[in-house]
Amino acid sequence: MQKHLKQDERLGSAPIGRLMLSMALPAVAAQLINVLYNIVDRIYIGHIADYGDVALTGVGVTFPIIMLISAFSAFAGMGGAPLASIELGRKNYKKAEKIMGNSASLIVLFSIVLTISFLACKTPVLYVFGASDATIVYAESYIEIYLTGTIFVQCALGLNTFISGQGEAKTAMLSVLIGAIINICLDPLFIFGFRLGVRGAAIATVISQAVSAAWVVRFLASEKSVIRLKISAMRPEAGILKHTAALGISPFIMQSTESLVSITLNSGLQKYGGDMYVGTMAIMTSVMQFIVVPIQGITQGVQPIISYNYGAGNKERVKGVFYRMLAVTFAAMFILGGVAVIKPEIYAGIFTDNQALSELTCQVMPVYFLGMTIFWIQSSCQSTFVALGQAKVSVFIALLRKIILLIPLAVIFPRFMGVMGIYRAEPVADIISVSVTGILFTITFKKILQGMDKSGMIMENN
Repeated sequence: MQKHLKQDERLGSAPIGRLMLSMALPAVAAQLINVLYNIVDRIYIGHIADYGDVALTGVGVTFPIIMLISAFSAFAGMGGAPLASIELGRKNYKKAEKIMGNSASLIVLFSIVLTISFLACKTPVLYVFGASDATIVYAESYIEIYLTGTIFVQCALGLNTFISGQGEAKTAMLSVLIGAIINICLDPLFIFGFRLGVRGAAIATVISQAVSAAWVVRFLASEKSVIRLKISAMRPEAGILKHTAALGISPFIMQSTESLVSITLNSGLQKYGGDMYVGTMAIMTSVMQFIVVPIQGITQGVQPIISYNYGAGNKERVKGVFYRMLAVTFAAMFILGGVAVIKPEIYAGIFTDNQALSELTCQVMPVYFLGMTIFWIQSSCQSTFVALGQAKVSVFIALLRKIILLIPLAVIFPRFMGVMGIYRAEPVADIISVSVTGILFTITFKKILQGMDKSGMIMENN
């Protein structure tokens, strides 16, 4: 145990630059690997002979359901993990274990409810999400199998945050890597070898997520983990669940609103454009993941460092980590987002051989991704608020871009601009949201640090 206590203690003592690198790189790798679960499926599906473009559109319609499942895992995992990291900073290991156990209980509950609910009403839901008579068969074939693995997705994503939260970033990355490699290998076998098409892609994903989940649970239940996953710690405690929910609601909103955004965009594109335009959104959603995920990896990798030092009362270290994170996310977003704006054909060609779909995607992608080049500001500020336990502020930021701005704009703009108005709503929402977030963070960050006492108590009034 002593060896692992030193592992989490380095969050408060190791040189900041080296520590951020050791935490962020595995987290970025883990996030990129994790997104391969969906992107690899879409790449293979998009290249199925004769019907790949229609199948790709159908699978793209299932994205809101997949994001909702991930959002509930984020609610439990990303709501509990920062609290556990703060308790580690205070050397309160038993409390950290109780937080993780309560998060695990939430994950089990969410998995049961989500699986039953979506299986019972998948067809009408998929039509609402943008499916057509031509694509519904592919959407149903994929999602009904994917839903049987909801518990695996929830455990693999939600509990893995507690591994990185104790400073074991490489182990957290490995848990995702194992599943991704299995998925990449099984996809062509099931899709083309066994000729199962989109059903084969879903089967491969469920199997790979199951292996990842088993790896995560095994590690957290072993002596290698600083905090142990125990049945006794899973007994729900109102106080812990309350604080977990307060922090978890922010990442939940950020991910679940992706579903609402997808519903709004897909239904609008179907109304004003048709299946081909919905197909462009299926491709750009995958590209969006590829761009945003490295940024999320950086911020999530750095988040435990901020939380730990907040718990330890180390104000200067919290500031130093944040400003360095800001610089790194700027560089990453500028490069990845810039490619989508300047050379969209690089991304479009990965997902489809259909010339018409590729050309249309290249036409709309620069417009859609223009605002993403400055989105690193909001990502860094949002993650820091969560790391500091600032629930109310983080919730507002999460709501601002998608609920308050993007969804209304995506409904209003096409009435005056036609189908292109849907694509233009994204950069307008991004620019306004980032501007407001930057101003808000500048005003409040200094106040938060000044109000932080030596024990790093969470300030509920913020």
